[in-house]
Amino acid sequence: MIKNRHQKNQGKAYFFAVLSVLFWSTAASAFKLTLEHLNFIQIVFLASVTSTLILFAILLIQGKITELSLTSRRDLANSAFLGFLNPFLYYVVLLKAYSILPAQIAQPLNFTWPIMLVLLSIPLLKQKISAYSLFAMLISFSGVYLISSEGNPFDMKFSDPLGVSLALGSSVIWALFWIYNVRDQRSEVIKLFLNFLFASFFAVILMLFTSGFERFPLYGLLGGAYIGAFEMGITFVFWLKALQFSESTDRVSNLIYLTPFFALLLISLILGEKIHTTTVMGLLFIIGGIFIQKKINESGPGKSKERTV
Repeated sequence: MIKNRHQKNQGKAYFFAVLSVLFWSTAASAFKLTLEHLNFIQIVFLASVTSTLILFAILLIQGKITELSLTSRRDLANSAFLGFLNPFLYYVVLLKAYSILPAQIAQPLNFTWPIMLVLLSIPLLKQKISAYSLFAMLISFSGVYLISSEGNPFDMKFSDPLGVSLALGSSVIWALFWIYNVRDQRSEVIKLFLNFLFASFFAVILMLFTSGFERFPLYGLLGGAYIGAFEMGITFVFWLKALQFSESTDRVSNLIYLTPFFALLLISLILGEKIHTTTVMGLLFIIGGIFIQKKINESGPGKSKERTV
């Protein structure tokens, strides 16, 4: 859990939350534009290094370098594992999906991670699943079907199966990361920095065995740096500040559901993709299922003496 050392200030909470949503909304368009100049492995490398440098600067500003030096070997091992999951593996899989699929397909499919979290909680957290949760997941996966149809839900014409699998797989990786990360009680900025530091190391190794460190085009460098700064490093810190300042987590966390809709608007305006009606409908189904699941977790039916998902 995030240790709150800030006085509550809902105005500041909303400010940082809206900034985060706006920056994350640009990610899908930034991915596709940068993929025109670099391959997905090069983007992961540049973005991870950029984010690592930004987070190190933030640690310097916050005076947490001493705290960083106190990290134990066990914590380092944990950071290596978490850093491999996210950002390294998560963005390798996600960016590969974006290289295959239209942005309007990859972006909402990646947003299914809360449903994947419920599914993974069954074997990993030994939670039981209720009939209501199954209903919520059915709604969300109906949305996945609609999005994958690319505007042709009755013609059985679907997007590239590999791309769809990768986009959904990225949401599984994110859910796994969330489950293991929440058990780590260290400072969030410390954890983020070490995760990105190890991810940069893994990205270097992958680069050596694939494309190598050939000269990067200017637009590719700018795109990779933008993704590292505003999809990853700075925006994660802004989101943490929003949670710390907020009087209630729910008052800012619900704003995250605006992200895919803003992203679709930018995809249309910047990339020129014609947004399918099925994409918007599918996204509504996915978020509708997530909201139902959230209400079940909070106070809905299906709860018993044993904890249910």
